[in-house]
Amino acid sequence: MQSVPLWIYPLAFLLVLGPLVTLHELGHYLVGRFFGVGAEAFSVGFGKELAGFTDKRGTRWKLSAIPIGGYVQFKGDMNPASVPDPEHPPQPDDFHSKPLWQKALIVAAGPFANILIAVSIFAAFFMVLGEPVPSDASQENVIAGFSEESPAQAAGLREGDRVVAVEGETVRSVRELIMEIAPYPNTELDITVDRDGEEVTVAIITQADERTDDFGNKAVYGVIGIYPGRSEEEYREVGPVESLNLAVDASVGTVDIIVTGIGQILSGKRSVQELGGPITIAKVSGEQLSLGWLPFVTFAALISLNLAFINLLPIPALDGGHLAFYAVEAIRRKPASARSMEWAYRVGIATVLALMLFVTVIDIAKLPFFGS
Repeated sequence: MQSVPLWIYPLAFLLVLGPLVTLHELGHYLVGRFFGVGAEAFSVGFGKELAGFTDKRGTRWKLSAIPIGGYVQFKGDMNPASVPDPEHPPQPDDFHSKPLWQKALIVAAGPFANILIAVSIFAAFFMVLGEPVPSDASQENVIAGFSEESPAQAAGLREGDRVVAVEGETVRSVRELIMEIAPYPNTELDITVDRDGEEVTVAIITQADERTDDFGNKAVYGVIGIYPGRSEEEYREVGPVESLNLAVDASVGTVDIIVTGIGQILSGKRSVQELGGPITIAKVSGEQLSLGWLPFVTFAALISLNLAFINLLPIPALDGGHLAFYAVEAIRRKPASARSMEWAYRVGIATVLALMLFVTVIDIAKLPFFGS
């Protein structure tokens, strides 16, 4: 098992969350400023201010004590959750004085910034490294053998069959084959193979395979019990437009895995112990940084997409909650009452805090001295 120096964990945690949170909030701030909204505070972190300064526009830029999250408090907000301040006289540069579509764009700009970060990282990798492709496609994914009690063999697959699709999605390499099957343990999947020039599709119920990586992290993967042939991997040079398309595909695939994993946890197909909070982020970010900058930056892209997804959940106090209120307002042609919004945001904040506490307890329970 690989060991990681303790000092790497806090460093990696700050290197991941610091820029991602700052750029998320900067998305809100820049779009707000574009529409003429004044900002009273821009904070990286919550709680007591550690350092800061006030710019010529009156915005207080500060670094706060709790390095999880951050916020922009626009003019007219009662608090960082953007609840309207009933005692604040309306001003033209107040956030809540702006048209509904402008407020929606300002709120959506934060998650969009995180999505843009991930897409940019993936696109840069494809531009610099190229697209990984098998050197001999005819030998890729050809079944060379089966494991014991193989569900694929039991379903009628044979040696020499070449897997070409999973659930209708084309798989051109072993990498793609694994990505299409691994997120689905104990799940029926339609596997399509090329058998002597004819396509044959069979339904296979995957097995659950628990594996432990070099750092002792355990995860459950779906497998069908085959040994697929694999040719040498080479990198095909791609241009800017194709790199962007590949990056978008990679981002969509990542979000699909996130949604699938959460759905499996909620349905009981996966353990809640697979959830991770700030301690898990610090642990995994430290491990990835110890492997080098390429794995670490890739991990940062994954966390950025996670942040976008979480912030878009329709929970009051999160960006998705604000957007949900704006959608209701657009349908009703009038905003919700100040009292109902205040109670909704209180419930939303309580929900977010409860979820953070829950995942932190899970994080602590997974620490080695608790016996995992």
